[in-house]
Amino acid sequence: MLRASKKRVALLLSFMLAIGILGAIPGMSNQVSAASGVSLYTPYTSLIAPPGESINYSIDVINNTGQIQDVALSVDTGKSKWNYELTSNGHKIQRIAVKPNESQNINLQLDVPLEVDKGEYAIKVNTNLGSVLNLKVQVSEQGTYKTELRSEQPSIQGHAETTFDFSATLRNRTAEKQLYALRAKAPAGWDVKFSVGGTDVASVNVEPNASEEITISAVPPKQIKAGSYKIPIEATTNSTSAETEFEVVITGTYAMELTTPNELLSTSVTSGSSKKLDLVVKNTGTSPLNDINLSSTAPTDWEVTFEPQTIDSLEPGKTANVQATIKADEKAIAGDYVVNMSAQTAEKTADAQFRVAVKTSMLWGWLGVLIILAVAGGVYYLFRTYGRR
Repeated sequence: MLRASKKRVALLLSFMLAIGILGAIPGMSNQVSAASGVSLYTPYTSLIAPPGESINYSIDVINNTGQIQDVALSVDTGKSKWNYELTSNGHKIQRIAVKPNESQNINLQLDVPLEVDKGEYAIKVNTNLGSVLNLKVQVSEQGTYKTELRSEQPSIQGHAETTFDFSATLRNRTAEKQLYALRAKAPAGWDVKFSVGGTDVASVNVEPNASEEITISAVPPKQIKAGSYKIPIEATTNSTSAETEFEVVITGTYAMELTTPNELLSTSVTSGSSKKLDLVVKNTGTSPLNDINLSSTAPTDWEVTFEPQTIDSLEPGKTANVQATIKADEKAIAGDYVVNMSAQTAEKTADAQFRVAVKTSMLWGWLGVLIILAVAGGVYYLFRTYGRR
């Protein structure tokens, strides 16, 4: 009898020890809460998230009893005062009924604050029946409560006639919707515009913890010198602001003139003959001009050729001489005609319009005189021969 009593005591102690060991095993605490008849279970008890992000826990409310349990739920976020929401099948809940030996799934959404320290935070889900689910959130970085304005490419290089387009991300890291006024502090003469989604704007709305892509277009003034120019950009509200700075590197200006040595843009030519013109191509900009091609537009059946046809390179401030040959149509009647000439590169075009006066050939004039004399001689002969009769 005594031995039987000792065996029962030993079995009881072993059972109690086993329960204690299970309770001490990490991750088993969710199952131990079944002693109250209702347990809470989630496979992911510790999640990692950055500030401002919402995380979700899928939790099963398990009824281990033979009766329906009406379970009241609450969340303890400690001193952190995080926002949370309990839902089931898309409905916000505070209580949920669970049938005997069944479970119901609920979702816990936790909103990590924007202004939060980096580290680990303990969250508890409690029931009115004594069950507790211990959760942990690892905040991966130090939080902020501000506005950010950033660009992946803050510097662009180009010539003076370029439109410089920058892209910036405006991020609202506050808890409220913000209307940001956009402003550029560009040097005098610059034209700077903001656009969102292809539409020009002067301000932009950004939701809490959201961002907006902004395009900044900067057009430099005419005759700007080569160099580096800074363009500060601001996005401001009554409560928060952010700024960034863009850099435009002007490599130079492209400018060119096409004229004659005496700048006279008129000449004369006899129909059917040719006339040579001396032209001057001037690089009046601050950047080299490459592959300058000469072309023309002339009346029908006229010919215009250039020697040389192409100028390989022309440095700033330098000139190049070109000879143009204009050949008028042999049937061209006397009068004024227009011949357009162009010097063109990939960056710039210079035009010159020439007035060409066409004169008829002297041969036709002498032929006309001879014809008149022949006719007069014939009349005189007829008069002398038949006049007396």
